[in-house]
Parts: sequence; structure tokens; C-alpha cells
Amino acid sequence: MTNTIGCLEKADLILVTGSNTTENHPVISAYIKRAVSFKGAKLIVVDPRRVKIASFAHQWLRPNLGTDVAWINGMMHVIINEERYAREYVESRTVGFDELKKAVADYTPERVEEITGIPAKQLIDAARMYAGAKAGSIVYCMGITQHTTGTDNVKSLANLAMLCGFVGIPGGGVNPLRGQNNVQGACDMGGLPDVYSGYQKVVDPQARARMAAAWGVSALPDKPGLKVTEMIPKVHSGEMKALYIIGENPLVSDPDLNHAQKSFEHLNFLVVQDIFLTETARLADVVLPAACFAEKDGTFANTERRVQRVRKAVAAPGQARQDWEIICDLASRMGYPMAYESSEAIMAEIASVTPSYAGISYPRIQQEGLHWPCPNPEHPGTPILHIGQFSSGKGVFHGLAYIPPAEAVDADYPLYLTTGRVLYHYHTGTMTMKSEGLMDRAPESFVEIARQDASAHGLEEGAMVTIASRRGSIEARVKISDKAVPGTIFIPFHYAQAAANKLTNAALDPISGIPEFKVCAVKLSKAA
Repeated sequence: MTNTIGCLEKADLILVTGSNTTENHPVISAYIKRAVSFKGAKLIVVDPRRVKIASFAHQWLRPNLGTDVAWINGMMHVIINEERYAREYVESRTVGFDELKKAVADYTPERVEEITGIPAKQLIDAARMYAGAKAGSIVYCMGITQHTTGTDNVKSLANLAMLCGFVGIPGGGVNPLRGQNNVQGACDMGGLPDVYSGYQKVVDPQARARMAAAWGVSALPDKPGLKVTEMIPKVHSGEMKALYIIGENPLVSDPDLNHAQKSFEHLNFLVVQDIFLTETARLADVVLPAACFAEKDGTFANTERRVQRVRKAVAAPGQARQDWEIICDLASRMGYPMAYESSEAIMAEIASVTPSYAGISYPRIQQEGLHWPCPNPEHPGTPILHIGQFSSGKGVFHGLAYIPPAEAVDADYPLYLTTGRVLYHYHTGTMTMKSEGLMDRAPESFVEIARQDASAHGLEEGAMVTIASRRGSIEARVKISDKAVPGTIFIPFHYAQAAANKLTNAALDPISGIPEFKVCAVKLSKAA
């Protein structure tokens, strides 16, 4: 997030898109609802489903799946044509405005309605409402990123925020909500194939030299590694013979799951390090039992970039150990001595090689966390990014065109499917499905469908139905819901017994490598 969670209550307008906030981020949704209910903030929700947060909205825009660039361009078209943009901000703090103006010129409200299904008047009203705010905050999640155009979607939202001067101010910003509890921290620490900690590029000779010196090696590879979605095809072709998986369950979470399952049969060696025996771990040659969050010491970096201490509360059971201890022992046995004495020693090394973390240490975050960037021990941290100027100098507008989803409905597969989470479960259910109380609330998968579509298919509430795509099929129970809109169904991806990802399309965003989980074509039939 460019801003803090608390900043949401300083906004006088909040735009939520691609986020089922009340179910997936209930704490953050409380901030949004307080801002709306008690502090007079306006709320715009843009989502293909009538999610619960939409009931608090002053405007709910329902776009067709995968049309985000189009409606964002349409809003900017209105704002520019009516000269409602922040002219002084744009001229002094950004570059590329002419390119943006040219790119959005054709995205009239009428054309956008044809692409997205959003009525032209609704789009105009939303654009005027957003541009008329003093501090507008954009909140988004995986409904924006899990597309073949996910990178373009994010850039478009950044365009919109900069156009109205809402980046670098309290109550403003472009604020992604992370899908997992420490995904921000994992990315900060180099959990991506092209960066070291603090997003230092592996192609940067200075970054490589800094890391090589810290790790006591002569040189490091100068090319990025593979994204996770690039690994499975390599496994399938036999180019990759072994996998070491830590805290992930790809045999439920990968797209085109039938293909992924077949690919795993080509492995010569599989190691899984996890806290439970997941669907993936059951296939492993070696399982390394890991400690859970309450059984280890360290830090989390949350969605607002706040680095916080996590302290061991109980001893890990059996042979379970902290992840860093397992990795250190494994590295040492493979010929590279990795001898950290504690998680604090690791944190000290992180600070020494990561400019954005240089001022963060255990003593400084004993009571309260710090927001990175925190470049030195005297720095107070940076709750709001880009105040005064952007980190790279001037913000860059990107003129982007709408590109349709990789797969469209047709006569054979006439319905769109989108996937997501429910309140009571998390990711692949590794932890939440061990809870009797949560399983009582959400014991099985379902297909959420509009009443109109249920009638057309002769389906009643609770009936078992087969859902099929070009890649596979599953069975699930019908849930007729006002959340659903005609033509689009929803299935949660948590349940291995009815894995939604057997249906999803493995088409990837060419830049991020993220699959198009949010759009694919399916058909329904009564289960045999």
C-alpha cells in the first residue's frame, strides 16, 4: 500500500475494485465502513459480483469480467474531457500526460458501456465523484491482478490516482490488499525470481556484488530465475527434475489443475516443507515438518508495509522446526555453511544489504512496527509513499489499450466463471479446514449462480451440478444468490474435493506471470 490502513478513514472517497473486502479482509473493511458510516466518505465499488461491501456503496458499477482497463480508461476520458484532473499536480509531478490523453480519447462512456456493460451515465457519475474528492483512495485485490492483463490493470489504477493528484497525500494512494498474511514480507525478502531483498534487481551488478559480499561467495547469477507458473511446464517437459516447495499447495492452487497434477508425475524428486500434510505433501519423497507462526520468532511485513515482530508463543510439536533453521541445516549439508544464531541475526543481515530496511532492527520494533522505507536507524519510517515527489523522480503515465480476456464464452461454454475466497477459509484450506467450527460454517464447495441462470438450467437450491470447462470438470452444490449476476458464476477455490482450478485457464500475464484465475468459460449440467 502507498498509504496506511488508517489513512482510509482520512479519505473522503474510496474506490474499491476487485476486492471482496468484507469477506477477504474484514479488518480493513471495518475501516472502510467506518469512513463511510461515520466520517462522510463516499464509496464506489466496482465488481462483477454484488459483494457485501457494495451494500455500503454510493455507486456499484458492475463490469463484465476482464474489462478493467476499459472502464478505468473511460473514467479518465471523462475526467480529462471535463478538465476535472489535477492540472498543477500533473504538470509538476508527472510525465506522459499527452500519451495518456491520446490513449483514452476513444474510450467514450458509450464505447465503454459496449465493452464493460457499465451504463454510460453510471461511469460518468463515478468519474465525477472520484475527481471531485479532496482525497481519493483506491483499494484493490486479486480481482484486479489475476488476469492476463493484471499488470495493465494496476498501471491503469495508478494512472487514475495520479491524474487526480491522489498519490502522496493522506487519505489517498493506490492500495493493494495482500492475499496472504505475510506475502508483502515474502516479496520484500526477495521471494520473486528477479529480485533480492528490497526489490533490488538481480541484473544490477551493484546489488549482486553487495549480496555476494554478505554471503561470502565470489559471484551470483546475473539472470532472473523462473516464476512459479513457468516451473510447472518445465517439470512437464522433463527440463526440471526436482522441486522444493515451502508453505505452498500447488496441487490445489495451480491453474489448469489436471495438467499440473500430470506434470508432478514427471518429477524425480519432490520435497515439501509445511505445517500439515497437504495434498502436495502427500506426494513428496521427503516432508520437512515446519513450525507455524505461533511456534517461531521473526517478523511479518503487513499489507501497509509495516514490519512487525512475531514472537514464539508455544513450542513446535514433534520434529517441527523454524523454516530458517531447516534451510540453514540443508544448505550446510549441501556444502554451503549457513550458521545464523537467531532470527535477530538474520534481521541484522537484511538491514545491512537492503536499503529500504537499513534502519529496521529488533530493538526498534519491540513495541510497534516501522513502515519501510526506513533508510537509517534514526529514520521514523515512511507511512505514506511519494510525498512531495515520486521515488524515481516523476510519476509516469502509461497509455494502455483494453485487451479482452484470453478466453470468451461461446455456444459450447456459455457462462463465465470467476473464483475467489469465502470468509471462513483461507487459500487451500491447509489450516482453516482443520477447524471444526469453520468447517461447520463452510463444509463444502458451491457454485454461486443468479436466479435467472438457475431457472434457465432447471436448477434448484442445493442441487448437485457439474461444471465443465475446456480443461476439466467438477461437481458442486448450487447456491442461488443475489450476489451473482446473470451470465457469471462464482466458485471458491479452497476445496480440493471440488477444485475450482481444474476449470481455470493457465493463460498468464506476460509481465507478472500471474494466471487468469478470474475469467474462464464454463457450462453447467445436472450431476448424474
